[in-house]
Amino acid sequence: MNTPTLTRRLMRAMNDAAVHHRDHVRKGSGIPYVAHLYAVMHLVAQHTGDEDILIAALFHDTLEDVPEAYSAAEMRADYGDRVTDLVLHLSKDDSLSGWQERADAYLAHLEHHAPPEAVLISCADKLHNLMSILDDHAAQGETLWGRFNSGKERQQWWYGEMHRVVGKRLPGLPLNEELAGQVERLRRL
Repeated sequence: MNTPTLTRRLMRAMNDAAVHHRDHVRKGSGIPYVAHLYAVMHLVAQHTGDEDILIAALFHDTLEDVPEAYSAAEMRADYGDRVTDLVLHLSKDDSLSGWQERADAYLAHLEHHAPPEAVLISCADKLHNLMSILDDHAAQGETLWGRFNSGKERQQWWYGEMHRVVGKRLPGLPLNEELAGQVERLRRL
């Protein structure tokens, strides 16, 4: 693997991510959302130094969570087709009505259509999300589940399915092995 270099383009993307998500915080914790974006990029950087993939990791939630702050057209103009296309592969379909329907569609897309780079980013995203959930659970207990649109059982299902899909698409990925360990912790709650 090539070690990532903190290029001007990557620094600009880090700054842009911070600006676009400046009013966005993590559910229940109040931690600025950009901390999650940087963590996902860090996890991805353990597996690739490809600048486009690292930038897509930074923007993986931007088009879905803050589309009013930054559009796909703006992203394409600023960072190119590859970054934007990867981010689009990582965005859930908001036209679907329910949590389960969106989750099923996302998993099917990841399993059958998304490029491997998007699967890598998604694994890093879900790993960091689950690590955060488990840390919050240690501090808050079962009241934690009130912040989600789905309960503990659905979260257990979701992360288990993510592990399965990533394992199918990227066998032997160390990040997915980390995810497996966190899924086991979640199932024991």
